[in-house]
Amino acid sequence: MAEQNKGNQGGGDGGAGSGGAAGGTTGSSGRLESSKTHARQAADDLRTAATEIAGQYRGKAEEAWGDATARARTLQEDGEQYVRENPTKAVFSALGIGFVLGMIFRR
Repeated sequence: MAEQNKGNQGGGDGGAGSGGAAGGTTGSSGRLESSKTHARQAADDLRTAATEIAGQYRGKAEEAWGDATARARTLQEDGEQYVRENPTKAVFSALGIGFVLGMIFRR
């Protein structure tokens, strides 16, 4: 490329310098198109890989959300059952927790 620039800047032969530039332009255009094609293919490959990975993580996230929902539901059911079996303890526990929180937030 540097040799072509020197030949074009010298301007010596008239037609010889311009012929070299035209040949370089055609080759350069072909390389540019090849690079564009390669870049598009690489972008498509990257998009495909990213879509696959996103799908895998989405599946894992949905599974984790389902597990968390099931655990929360189980915890709620266990709490309700405990309150039904031990209403006095539940009431006094709630009063104690409320008292402690009231003292903390009062300050």
